[in-house]
Amino acid sequence: MHDQPKLEPLEKNSFFADQRASRPLVEGTVARGQLRIDEHLYTGKVNGELATTLPFAATKEALERGRERYNIFCAPCHDRVGSGNGMIVQRGFRKPPSFHLERLREMPVGHYFDVMTNGFGTMYSYSDRITPKDRWAIAAYIRVLQLSQNATLSDVPQEQRSKLSENK
Repeated sequence: MHDQPKLEPLEKNSFFADQRASRPLVEGTVARGQLRIDEHLYTGKVNGELATTLPFAATKEALERGRERYNIFCAPCHDRVGSGNGMIVQRGFRKPPSFHLERLREMPVGHYFDVMTNGFGTMYSYSDRITPKDRWAIAAYIRVLQLSQNATLSDVPQEQRSKLSENK
């Protein structure tokens, strides 16, 4: 019973021409639940260009999920408002750029998804830690942060402006 007639992983096997017991995956095989045909959702690109829109509606629930995930994964470096003064930076690590710089406010939303997926500069990839849908939720939340720090009175709907005047 100690030595059973079975193939062990990485064991030599004379049955196959390459003499490997472990067989490589058949080309084109996709694991169940891993078919990623939605280019927009899984790559952050549309026709090879960075996406300018979210692959789903920016609902209150999606933005709340984005805030939650942002505070967990991004705030340690970028801080809670996205200015780049997180706790890690206060401990001596390199400061990331503020999300409120004009060049980053003008980037398409797919840029943020792409950076989270592939990393950029000293930031490493989060693709193994954050699901694609959560990366999009974070990207949407980053847009909310950018708007919150750079909004003007003209961005407020007319019917809401009177409420702002009352609070002064």
